[in-house]
Amino acid sequence: MPMFEGKSVLVLGGSRGIGAAIVRRFVADGARVTFTYSGSPDAAQALAAETGSTAVQTDSSDRDAVIARVRDSGPLDVLVVNAGIAIFGDALEQDPDAVDRLFRINVQSPYHASVEAARKMPPGGRIIVIGSVNGDRMPVPGMASYALSKSALQGMARGLARDFGPRGITINIVQPGPVDTDANPEDGPMRELMHSFMAIKRHGRPEEVAGMVAWLAGPEAGFVTGAMHTIDGAFGA
Repeated sequence: MPMFEGKSVLVLGGSRGIGAAIVRRFVADGARVTFTYSGSPDAAQALAAETGSTAVQTDSSDRDAVIARVRDSGPLDVLVVNAGIAIFGDALEQDPDAVDRLFRINVQSPYHASVEAARKMPPGGRIIVIGSVNGDRMPVPGMASYALSKSALQGMARGLARDFGPRGITINIVQPGPVDTDANPEDGPMRELMHSFMAIKRHGRPEEVAGMVAWLAGPEAGFVTGAMHTIDGAFGA
C-alpha cells in the first residue's frame, strides 16, 4: 500500500521546480494532491494532467486568499508551503514595495497557511515549509531581504512546534541549497561561484528535495518537529 494512500495534501506553489517534484512524489505515493500556482498557468495545467492532481490559482502575496485556499481544502493531512520569491540588489536601492511583497510571500503566507491548516488538521498531521540554506548562511551581497525571510521561518517553526505539538502535528523547515530549476539552472551564470562553496560540487535535484519532504511527511518522522533540515551539498557547512 502506498505510504500516503488516502491522504489529503496541499502544496502551495507547486507548478514548477521543487514544487512540481513534490507534487509528483506525493501523487506517486498515493496521496490526493491539490497544488496552487500564480504566474504559470500552462505549467500548472500540464502538471495536473500528467499527475491527476488538482491545480488552483492562488496569489501567495494575498493573505486572505491563502487562508481561504487552506480553509476550503478541508482537513489536510499534509501541508507543504513551497511558494517563495527572491529579489537581488543593493539593499540601499531596492524598492520597498518589492521587499514588502517578498515578506508577504516568504514569511506571512507560510505563517497564516500553517495556522489555518492546523485548525482542522488531524493528529499526525504534517506541515513542511521550504526555506533555504541562506537562512543560515549568506555568502554574497545583495540578498539581505531574502536571507531575512528564510531565517524568519526558523523562528516560526520553533514556535509553532510548541503550539501544535500537543495535538500531534509537526512542523519542519527544509532548507535547500542550489537546486537545478528554471530559477537557478545548474548551467547558469552563478554555477562556479555556488559550487565553490560546496563539498558536493553540483546543484541538487528537485527530486532529492521532494524525497526529504516525503520522509518528513511520513510515519518515521512523527518525533521530528520544530527543526531545520538542510539539503545543500555542504554549501552552508
